[in-house]
Amino acid sequence: MALTLDTYRLLGRSGLRVSPLALGTATFGTEWGWGAERAEARKLFDHYVELGGNFFDTADTYTDGSSERLLGEFARGERERLVLATKYSTLRRPGDPNSGGGHRKALFGSVEGSLRRLATDYIDLLYLHVWDFRTPVEEVLRGLDDMVRQGKVLYVAVSNTPAWQVSRMQAIADLRGWSPLVALQLEYSLIERTAERDLIPMAQELGLGVVPYSPLGGGVLSGKYGRDDVTATSDRTGDGTRRGLNLALGTLTERNLAVAEVTREVAAELGRTPAQVALAWTLRNPGVATTLIGARTPAQLEENLGALEVEFTAAHLARLDTASAIELGQPHDLLASDHIRQVTTGGLRIESRP
Repeated sequence: MALTLDTYRLLGRSGLRVSPLALGTATFGTEWGWGAERAEARKLFDHYVELGGNFFDTADTYTDGSSERLLGEFARGERERLVLATKYSTLRRPGDPNSGGGHRKALFGSVEGSLRRLATDYIDLLYLHVWDFRTPVEEVLRGLDDMVRQGKVLYVAVSNTPAWQVSRMQAIADLRGWSPLVALQLEYSLIERTAERDLIPMAQELGLGVVPYSPLGGGVLSGKYGRDDVTATSDRTGDGTRRGLNLALGTLTERNLAVAEVTREVAAELGRTPAQVALAWTLRNPGVATTLIGARTPAQLEENLGALEVEFTAAHLARLDTASAIELGQPHDLLASDHIRQVTTGGLRIESRP
């Protein structure tokens, strides 16, 4: 059944209702050389809200702070009905090691700055943006809990963090009565499914709503690249273009272009665009609460929102899943084997928990 932006979903084990597509605002501002000017960003905001959208994603360092400033300005008359998510832990001041990281000083400084730029008294959802492998987990959790107790943050979440660390954090938060994590933001798409090994199952088990970013695989799934781009010379990896970045990140590969080709074929059969099919596919995962979309123009936003109307047949889903399948590896392959089923259940069929 087709969705709409006001077909709200619960975010993890919280009672917070969010739209199935969240509007990422890293495109608000031109400081990074490719974003939307204020007037264009305003059109994106207004159109999304007019259609019932309520979930916005930003970060303290996106477009050098312009993303938060513009979002705060646009949200001023609608603040109570909107869910604003931002992040902390990326470096805010070059040369100052304490302006980034997961520790309390970075957290408190970042939140105060975000509140000023967003022109609000509270942040609906605050993510730890990137795990720093240095700050003790108890310091991170207690700092986040303090933000909630002070009323500056309503819910806390995590992004770009190993599954073992997230599960540890959630267990400690539960045992100590601290604010639990309600969301997990991660990269997930038809060309990046490794989150299915541990991150997404862990999130489902522990009550974190999954929020995929880069659902179009850096644009690869939109069909904008061809095999000529894969054979580009290495010096083009640093040419400042999106293609150069994808080459540097290893996103432009023969395997990924083959997945993109199947996506294009399915889109043609459904009368949709490849981008719409790729976005809609992420929403089929039961662990996904909402998927992040990013747009620089109203036309791009309109195309992305069309993903809500995509309805797959079982055959189309099977083709997409087969083309993009990954090996889960150990211990998953072992645990799924007939031998293990024999030694643990005697081969009897046992239903999974609902």
